Amino acid sequence: MRRELFIVGAGRTDTGVHARLMVAHFDTDAEVDCQQLAFKLNNTLPPDISILRIVRVRDDAHARFSPVARTYKYYITRRKAIFNRTFMTRVFEPLDVEMMNHAAAKLFCYRDFTSFAKLHSDTKTNICNVMEAYWQQPEPDTYVFTIKADRFLRNMVRAVVGTLVLVGRHKLTVKEFAEVIERKDRCTAGDSMAAQGLFLEDIEYPNDIFIDQEDAFRP
Repeated sequence: MRRELFIVGAGRTDTGVHARLMVAHFDTDAEVDCQQLAFKLNNTLPPDISILRIVRVRDDAHARFSPVARTYKYYITRRKAIFNRTFMTRVFEPLDVEMMNHAAAKLFCYRDFTSFAKLHSDTKTNICNVMEAYWQQPEPDTYVFTIKADRFLRNMVRAVVGTLVLVGRHKLTVKEFAEVIERKDRCTAGDSMAAQGLFLEDIEYPNDIFIDQEDAFRP
């Protein structure tokens, strides 16, 4: 029997941003074979969307409001990317990874990230708890920034990366990066980086929302 269902996503992203993982929930009183439903959906959905799994959760669980953490990664390259051009952002100057990591560590010292928030948004608070923030250089011309927090503001990650890149180019000192945060003024931060380099990597939920506890652990 066909039934109308309303899907609630874990959040929204700007046009051009990618997601390796997205979570959504729907409410139903029907008996659902989760594995079979995932299989059928994957045969119906377009090739750029894949259902990893469907699991049962408590009635009060919410895809958007129940997460305890989200993780994003931002990818930058100095090369002219042919095949990955829609998944990385190109810069032309080398970046000082050590200095960018010193600056990224300053994010742990603050909770109000108004300086990195999109102007004129309807966000009620700009308070976020950053749990991880670091740069890696897997290849000589490739830079990857990872950031994990309990919540993010609109445009926050791209603004943080844009400002950290100024540190990497020696246009901004680590001390000045901290001062940008303290001023709570978006105009003092760097420009937002392009959307295509940003990936939502993970969304974490408390284990107790899952009906079957083995569903709380990813393979």
